[in-house]
Amino acid sequence: MGLFRRLLGGRAAAGEPIKPQRLDYLNEAMALERQGDFDAAITSYRLALRDLPGEPRILQNLAIAFSRTGKLDDAMRHYRKALEADPTLAGAHYGLGFLLMRRGELREAARHLKAFLANPPRGTEAQRWIEHAEQALRELDVGAPPQAAAGMEGA
Repeated sequence: MGLFRRLLGGRAAAGEPIKPQRLDYLNEAMALERQGDFDAAITSYRLALRDLPGEPRILQNLAIAFSRTGKLDDAMRHYRKALEADPTLAGAHYGLGFLLMRRGELREAARHLKAFLANPPRGTEAQRWIEHAEQALRELDVGAPPQAAAGMEGA
């Protein structure tokens, strides 16, 4: 069947109607993030949430994108929504913990960093995030001024 006929509402082979294909907004959002286009990624994550409302990993990724665009209140709100949906989501605990440190809410930050360390991610890059959280907790415990999580929250 020709393109022109399909555009005009033609039928697929075997007489079945043509079904529109849904865009994969989640993969699109992650690709946009890798390209550094966080504002566009936010839009795609929001569209992905329309398809999968309340999906904790999409909420977490949306929080990361908000964090990278400096929209920290939005980031914190989405980390919390992700944790409501899945209280064991390590990345959301990590990101929220460092954002809370930045705000000076140290007791709550420590609680989230401990939750992250209780169920840390696995993999070669995970050790970097684990060490970062452990160092932040040591600084919180001794009362030293916590180092900002520059570029690390939600990673």
